[in-house]
Amino acid sequence: MSIQLNDTFIRDSVTKEALEQMVPALESAYEKLMHGTGRGADYLGWLNLPESYDRDEFDEIKKAAHYIQKNCDIFIVIGIGGSYLGARAAIEFIKSPNYNQLHKNTPNIYFSGNDLSSSSLQELLTLCEGKDVCVNVISKSGTTTEPAIAFRIFRNLLEKKYGEEGAKERIFVTTDKAKGKLKELADQKGYKTFVVPDDIGGRYSVLSAVGLLPIAAAGIDIDAIMAGANEARKQYATCDLWQNDCCRYAVLRNILYRQGKEIEILVSYDSAMQKLSEWWKQLFGESEGKEGKGLFPVSVTFSTDLHSLGQMIQQGKRNLFETVLVFNDRQKIEIPFDEQDPDGLNFLAGKTMDFVNEKAFHATAMAHADGDVPNIILKFEGRSAYNFGFIVYFFELACALSAYMLDVNPFDQPGVEAYKDNMYALLGKPGYEEKKQELEARMKNR
Repeated sequence: MSIQLNDTFIRDSVTKEALEQMVPALESAYEKLMHGTGRGADYLGWLNLPESYDRDEFDEIKKAAHYIQKNCDIFIVIGIGGSYLGARAAIEFIKSPNYNQLHKNTPNIYFSGNDLSSSSLQELLTLCEGKDVCVNVISKSGTTTEPAIAFRIFRNLLEKKYGEEGAKERIFVTTDKAKGKLKELADQKGYKTFVVPDDIGGRYSVLSAVGLLPIAAAGIDIDAIMAGANEARKQYATCDLWQNDCCRYAVLRNILYRQGKEIEILVSYDSAMQKLSEWWKQLFGESEGKEGKGLFPVSVTFSTDLHSLGQMIQQGKRNLFETVLVFNDRQKIEIPFDEQDPDGLNFLAGKTMDFVNEKAFHATAMAHADGDVPNIILKFEGRSAYNFGFIVYFFELACALSAYMLDVNPFDQPGVEAYKDNMYALLGKPGYEEKKQELEARMKNR
C-alpha cells in the first residue's frame, strides 16, 4: 500500500524550480519533527505510535470490544472533536455510512456529546428504549461541556436500568491515566479505563485507545489499521521531496498558500469518506490556523456537490485549490440495457458505476484545472482497515510538516479557549462571575 501523488493537474501552477526552493524549509521542518526540536515537541507520541503502541492495552481494547459486542445492542460513544471524529471516520470509511443498518453481528454505534442539541439527544435516548446499552466516554479532563452533559445523562440512564453495579460493567472510560475529574469518577465507580496518552493531542489520537475501542467494537481489524499506519511510518522515514509523496504534498500546499491560495478543498467521490473529511478538517484547521496563518480546510463529495458548489469552484474567486482522494471502488454495479432507452443512457449499458465515477473525476479535474483551480491527486487502493491506518498517518505527518513550514505550533489550539471561557461564564460556572458580568454588559449594548 502507498498513496500515489499525481501532480498532472498542478504543474501549470507549481514549477520544479518552486519545489526546489522549498527544500530547505521542508528539511528544517522534518528535522524539527523527527528530533523533537520544534514547538509542541511534547506532543510527538503519534510519530512512532504505530510501532511502539502498548500491546497490553491493545489486548484490553480487544477484550472490551468483544464484551461490548456480546452484551450490547447499542454502543454510545461520547466525545467531541478528536475524541470521536477519527473513530466515526474509520467506521464509515471501512464499513459504511449505513453501518447501523447493514451490520447485525455487532452493536449499533451512535455518537453523542458532540453538540448541544436536545432533539438529537432525545432521539438517542428513544433509540435506547428496550435495548441493552453500553457507553464509552472519551475526555482527557471530563469537564468539557458537551460530552460531560451527555455522559451525565447516559450514566443516569444506565444506573436506573441496571443499578450502579450493573452500570459499572457497561461504562468504559477513555481519559487521562492519572488525573482529572473523569479519572477520579472512574476510579470511584470502578469503571474500566483506557488512556488518552499525555504526548498525543486529540486530533492525532485516532490510533490510540481514543479511536480504537469504538473501531474494534464495530468489528474492524485494529491490527490491520496499525499495520497500515506502520507501513506509512516506514515509507516516509526519509525526507526526500521527489520520493516521499507525503513530503511533496506538504510542500505543494505550502507553495500554493504562498501564491495566494487561501482555501484547500478535500474532494472525495464516495459518501463513505465524508467523516474522514471531517477528521481531516479538524486536523489541518486546528493545527495550522493560528497567528493569522493557515489554509482554510473545507470538503466536498463529488459528484453530489458539483450540483451545488461546482459553479463557485469553476468560476468564483481564484483563491482555492483541491486535494482529491480517489480509489477503485470494490463494488461493481453494471448499468443495464433498456430497449426503449427513455433516458438516452444505452451508450453506458454494460459499463459499471465505478467506470462512470472515474470518468466524472477525470472530467472534473481537467475542467477545474482549466479554470485555474490546481488539483493535487492522492490515489490509494481502497477502503480497507489497512488503508485507513496508512491514510491517517500520511495526513498526520503531512499536517505537522506543513505547520512547521508555516512556522506555527502544530500541536496547540489556544484559540478554542476563548469561546469556552465565554460559555462557562454565561452558563454561570463558579469562578467566572466577573467574566459573566462583563459579557452580559456587552450583550446589553448590542
